[in-house]
Amino acid sequence: MHNVEGKNVLITGAAMGLGRLFAERAVAEGAAAVVLWDVNEQALVQTADELQAAGGSVYGYIVDVSSADEIEATAAIVREEIGEIDVLFNNAGIVRGNSYFWEVDDVSQIQLTMAINSVAPMLVSREFLPGMIAKTSECRIVNIASSAGLVSNPRMSVYAASKWAAIGWSDSVRLELEQAGYEHIKITTVCPTYINTGMFDGAKKMLMTPMLEQEVVVDSTWKEMLRGGPFLLIPWTAKLNKVLSGILPVGIRDFVLDKAGVYHSMEEFQGHDDLK
Repeated sequence: MHNVEGKNVLITGAAMGLGRLFAERAVAEGAAAVVLWDVNEQALVQTADELQAAGGSVYGYIVDVSSADEIEATAAIVREEIGEIDVLFNNAGIVRGNSYFWEVDDVSQIQLTMAINSVAPMLVSREFLPGMIAKTSECRIVNIASSAGLVSNPRMSVYAASKWAAIGWSDSVRLELEQAGYEHIKITTVCPTYINTGMFDGAKKMLMTPMLEQEVVVDSTWKEMLRGGPFLLIPWTAKLNKVLSGILPVGIRDFVLDKAGVYHSMEEFQGHDDLK
């Protein structure tokens, strides 16, 4: 795929951060329709208005992706009003607190994290995959996961669990599509370290791992999406951590990642309610 010109693009968590930047890129490349899903009505309206003013054919929908009913109902409206989706970015996500697991008092926060980070990408993709399968043109699904889904990390066990689940599901569906012969659909799983969206304010710096710039993540993700690559791990230390976790004995791995600051990166993080 050379660009998204003439294609219908849907982005969850689209009002701010990475989602908005993906939407801007889709508008710039001449997408037929850019569909924005977000739970933040005020930010969604502002983003949609500004992208329309920039010449995009933009449609905004207020959707809480933690709700299966809202996903199903809104997806049906999108198919009726716009048509089938060619490119899907499962971008919405949340992160909560810096507590040890047994200190999490509000069980609903565990359920919400899993619902948005793990289950929502499955349900959204389930709505639009049949339409993609019916096409013969190139289609894409991009699942924004995290390097936290590749390496264990104290004080973010629930978030890590949600991203481990997202990665396992995402790459498994990629293989299912290949086995079934639907070569025109490519799934890319994106695993960045901390990004400067504000979502990880307070997270400590890790050895040789800077806070990633949003524009760098979006640019790298867009290129990987177009070429249909299966995985994007950024920066290079995310790849290194995965290798170390796979080949080193657990005790040595823990020593290395502890000294590199990975196991202490969330000690001062406070968390907030914003989505990506």
